[in-house]
Amino acid sequence: MKTAPQAADEADKIRLDKWLWQARFFKTRGVAAGVVKGGHVRVNGNRAGKASQLVRSGDVLTFAQAKSVRVVRIVAIGLRRGPAPEAQALYDDLTPPPVPETETFVSANPRYEGKGRPTKRDRRKLDRNAAEALE
Repeated sequence: MKTAPQAADEADKIRLDKWLWQARFFKTRGVAAGVVKGGHVRVNGNRAGKASQLVRSGDVLTFAQAKSVRVVRIVAIGLRRGPAPEAQALYDDLTPPPVPETETFVSANPRYEGKGRPTKRDRRKLDRNAAEALE
């Protein structure tokens, strides 16, 4: 039987997978549980072993989402999976701003300059040069 202080402690805690789902980081609770089970979520710097791990406000979560790494601090425990503005009130986003890419944009199908697909004319020149190199 739980004592009153234990019941009060567990009231301000929630399962990790459920909180990630309520905060709308993952579309389903099953996906959130899979990410946690895969070892891709850290709670306060320690790898979360189970989806049933309890988290509370003040904990810092680090996990991969899409092509970036998210770092969030839990502000509140949600009561339900509500609309996006309600979900965004559950956490503070500590994710550093993205680093600007230094690479220049390359078109999807560039002309042949040692990259991309050569034209028929370029291909004939390459074949001619390769044949001359063998002689």
